[in-house]
Amino acid sequence: MEQKVEKVSGYSAMQLVKRFLPYYRRYWKIVVIDLFCAGLTTVCEIVLPMIIRYITNTGMSDLAALSIGVILRLAGLYLILRVIDAMANFYMAYTGHVMGTMIETDMRRDAYAHLQKLSDTYYNNTKVGQIMGRITNDLFDVTEFSHHCPEEFFIAALKAVISFIILSGINVWLTLIIFAVVPVMIIVCASINLRLRAAFRQQRVQIGELNARIEDSLLGQKVVKAFTNEEKEKEKFEEDNQRFFRIKKKTYKFMAAFSTTTRAFDGLMYLVVVLAGGIFMVNGLISPGDLVAYVMYVSTLIATIRRIIEFAEQFQRGMTGIERFVEIMDSDIEIFDEPDAVECKDVKGDIVLRNVSFAYPDDHNIVFRNLDLDIHAGEKIAIVGPSGGGKTTLCNLIPRFYNIDEGEIVLDGQNIKKYTLKSLRHNIGMVQQDVYLFSGTVYENIAYGREGASREEVIEAAKRAGAHEFIEALKDGYDTYVGERGVKLSGGQKQRISIARVFLKNPPILILDEATSALDNESEFQVAKSLQELAKGRTTITIAHRLSSIRNSDRILVLTENGIVEEGNHEQLLEKKGIYYHFYITANELK
Repeated sequence: MEQKVEKVSGYSAMQLVKRFLPYYRRYWKIVVIDLFCAGLTTVCEIVLPMIIRYITNTGMSDLAALSIGVILRLAGLYLILRVIDAMANFYMAYTGHVMGTMIETDMRRDAYAHLQKLSDTYYNNTKVGQIMGRITNDLFDVTEFSHHCPEEFFIAALKAVISFIILSGINVWLTLIIFAVVPVMIIVCASINLRLRAAFRQQRVQIGELNARIEDSLLGQKVVKAFTNEEKEKEKFEEDNQRFFRIKKKTYKFMAAFSTTTRAFDGLMYLVVVLAGGIFMVNGLISPGDLVAYVMYVSTLIATIRRIIEFAEQFQRGMTGIERFVEIMDSDIEIFDEPDAVECKDVKGDIVLRNVSFAYPDDHNIVFRNLDLDIHAGEKIAIVGPSGGGKTTLCNLIPRFYNIDEGEIVLDGQNIKKYTLKSLRHNIGMVQQDVYLFSGTVYENIAYGREGASREEVIEAAKRAGAHEFIEALKDGYDTYVGERGVKLSGGQKQRISIARVFLKNPPILILDEATSALDNESEFQVAKSLQELAKGRTTITIAHRLSSIRNSDRILVLTENGIVEEGNHEQLLEKKGIYYHFYITANELK
């Protein structure tokens, strides 16, 4: 069954234009000069038929009056106009396109900044390939749109008005006949244009789907090879590829209909000129020179209309790009600073959860209901429990990756919503099971923990994390390229680099989310030592499946879908012989 990728747009063309216009404000001087140059090129183009008309009429009525001097003066005038035209055209082609690129850059900057503010819910429901398509490919066409849109419509309006005035001066009835065709042409082409825009939108959406499919397959290429599913991935890719082909095929069908329609109307207008103009000349209502000028002006008018119609394809591409940009900018920022938010300073690490209820916004599955928890400054808390009990969710609520539905989370006596997001998260360090290293060097990945850190501080952080020795043994030491997502390093090495990053950050609150569960025994032992060093003097919350790593915690909490059902240290929980006891016995039996 074919997947439907078309999405009905919620924006009219006028709404999109209004959202786009503010990006012109910074470059209004360039726009004004560009339109002035467009006016100059239009004048230069319109003067030629007048010169030909004068030469033809004078030559037929009084050839002696058409001297070499007159011709040279007319030729000199036209030469000057062409030089002016060339200079104006250079400005339009160069500075106009640069302005379009600057607007594209501004829009991409705004889109990226907005994406940084969106919550995890948005990224949980949006494919990365779609996002990448929106802030790269979709904005490429905005460059051409932002440059040509005002320019093309200004030139078209100018030529239409001037041509109408001049042609009316030659023969008003013939002019009215010609211009009567134009509205019909515009109505027919506009109806095709609407379908063309819908097709372009489908095309953009499917490009995003195709990018997402490629990204997913390439990032998971080891899994694909391990399960020998290369043919299956090829089939899935081919399905998306063929869908893209069918959408492009439909787009070209509308483009062909558009082009054919315009050519048909071109022929109709020329037919009217030849037929009506010939009859008027036979009856002495128009002179041969006037008819020649008339044909040239009509040619200019038709060329202008054709140019506008051909620009319609570019216009629709640009409008589609703007639309998909606006959709990003209109995505709700769910996590934001309150108007009275203050800096989070001198953090001790007292954390209190009072009657906290939470359900994920996208599926509304309730994770917590009226959860209460007190964590004292410097205390080492461990959280265990079955999968789906909310352990990771709890840790994601403290730095406000999600907003709670009811209750409050308090840090050092203040609701965390009263702190600025940046200062709150600056005071929380996280080490997760799924370590993310950026494409770059080992040094750059550790230095990411604190902006402006010196090389000596980075190396000291690596030493405290137990990573210095293996880093020095790498081919280029701290300048070793780690590959995309750190693929050139082992799991234990990546984890120790992530710990070094947190050491460099030096936060008062530490969250360890199953930081050793994916490691082998040797790596787990080395990382565990690093984590013990990291946890000294900090409020620490540890989520662990391997109970051996949390035996020395001050308190262990057993969290299930019913909330915190058990609480105490290792020995106390074993004595209760409850859920923790059964976890512990099962773990020992599996060894």
